[in-house]
Amino acid sequence: MADIKAVIFDMDGVLLDTETMCDRTWEMAAGEFGLTDSADAINACRGCNKADTRLILEKMYGDTFDAPAFMDRTSVLFHEIEEKEGIPVMKGAVKALSYLKEKGYRLALASSTRGVTVRRQMENAGLLKWFETITTGDMVEHSKPDPEIYRIACSTLNIQPESCAAVEDSPNGIRSAYNAGLLCVMVPDKIQPAEEIRRMVWNLCRTLEELPDIFNRNYKNGFQKREPSR
Repeated sequence: MADIKAVIFDMDGVLLDTETMCDRTWEMAAGEFGLTDSADAINACRGCNKADTRLILEKMYGDTFDAPAFMDRTSVLFHEIEEKEGIPVMKGAVKALSYLKEKGYRLALASSTRGVTVRRQMENAGLLKWFETITTGDMVEHSKPDPEIYRIACSTLNIQPESCAAVEDSPNGIRSAYNAGLLCVMVPDKIQPAEEIRRMVWNLCRTLEELPDIFNRNYKNGFQKREPSR
């Protein structure tokens, strides 16, 4: 039985509805760059930091594809939408964070997005105050699905991974947290989990509104955990 002391959240697609905005910007940029299969690229890059996104794009479209220019264009388009419309908070986010804090769990963030962007977006959404530490994509060599970001996030809290739970929306995020040794809760956003991912997931939620009930059911009885693959 695991004694869960901390909960580490992903940001994009879990706390903030940035994934919908990213999809819009990638589709817009893909049209400008003449790409016809942008959906595959979007899904392959979900949960990845900038360096790994570039590697994936170059692998998909070849070394001659100007991945940095494409990524810069999506960033410009994203900022235009963010300034005009803002970024919606995911359903149940405040309720879940409030409940966990009240129960004494320590809260941290592990996002593949750059630190300056994470802090701006979370502050504007009124969510930054909930988190004790923030680990971001520019702090790691390889982000999700590599487990590095979750190992660092756990170390910032000085808590072992087996005493932490992760809340993720993407397969890459689940792989990262699971192989770092965390208990995984999945709240699928754009991609539903295949059987491989389901085997890594402790609990599957439709929205964050279900998170308090999940933790409440296991609060007294402990958390049954699978051993991570290596």
